[in-house]
Amino acid sequence: MGLEVHFASAKTEWETPPVFFAELDKEFNFTLDVCASDENTKVPQHYFTVKEDGLTQDWSKDVCWMNPPYGREIIKWVEKAYQESLKGATVVCLLPSRTDTKWYHEYVTKAKEVRFLRGRIKFVGAANSAPFPSCIVVFSV
Repeated sequence: MGLEVHFASAKTEWETPPVFFAELDKEFNFTLDVCASDENTKVPQHYFTVKEDGLTQDWSKDVCWMNPPYGREIIKWVEKAYQESLKGATVVCLLPSRTDTKWYHEYVTKAKEVRFLRGRIKFVGAANSAPFPSCIVVFSV
């Protein structure tokens, strides 16, 4: 069995556990969930779904929560978070802790703060904890 089992999944969207999110929301007071669905948004008063395409929206006036799709598109989301922070947004991201990736080196290393999570997060609806470590990345000026 190769390593591909640890990094491949048919599913790319994983819902943040509410208790985990609540702790961060107490600290940051989020005003926007940048990549959500009507069913899983953590900021129901202001969020972007696939239909609104958060990658094309302005986040610059918000304190943003971002738990992006974890597939090949993740680089676009992490780049967008970094770019929006340069325009004034605070973007708090729940990301896989993949320190060997291009997106990690190009953007996460420029973050204001990186918090490595102890243990593995168990996403809503998942049978088991994630097969990868996670981190909280804070982009802010």
